Amino acid sequence: MALVTTAEVCDANPQLIVSGELRALQPIFQIYGRRPVFSGPIVTLKVFEDNVLIREFLEEKGNGRVLVVDGGGSLRCAILGGNPVVQAQNNGWAGIVVNGCVRDVDEINGCDIGVRALHSHPMKANKKGIGEKHVPITIAGTRICDGEWLYADTDGILISKTELSV
Repeated sequence: MALVTTAEVCDANPQLIVSGELRALQPIFQIYGRRPVFSGPIVTLKVFEDNVLIREFLEEKGNGRVLVVDGGGSLRCAILGGNPVVQAQNNGWAGIVVNGCVRDVDEINGCDIGVRALHSHPMKANKKGIGEKHVPITIAGTRICDGEWLYADTDGILISKTELSV
C-alpha cells in the first residue's frame, strides 16, 4: 500500500465498509516512529499495565507483522518503551499499535517503525507477565482479530478481514 492512502482505500471499497470487512479505528492515536505509513498482518495481545508479553512478542521475528495491543486504554503508565521498539525494528516488525501509553518518545521517534499509542507517560509498567495472546480485542470502537490486516497512515488506521490488493 505504498502510494495508496487509507482515504483512497475507503473511497474505493464502500461495499467492504458496509459489510464490516473493512473498518476504521476511531481517531484517538498519536503517531510515533519514523514510519508514518505501515501495514501488515495483525498479531493481537491483551494486557493491562504489564509489558512482559509485549517484550516477548517483539523479541520474535516480526516478518512484517503488526502487533496490536489492547492495554485497556490505561493512562497510568507506559506499556511500551524505547528498548522493545528498537528490538521490534531490528526484528522486522512493520508496526505496533497500543491502546495505552508509550515512553522514551525521542528514542521511539528515531526508530524506522510505525508506532501508534494514546499518549506518552514517564512511569514504567508492571512485570508480572499477565495477559492473553492471539485473542479478539476491541479498541477504538473496533473488534480486531489475530490474522486480520492493518493499514495505517497519517489519515488513520484501517482493519481489514483480508489483505487488500490495491
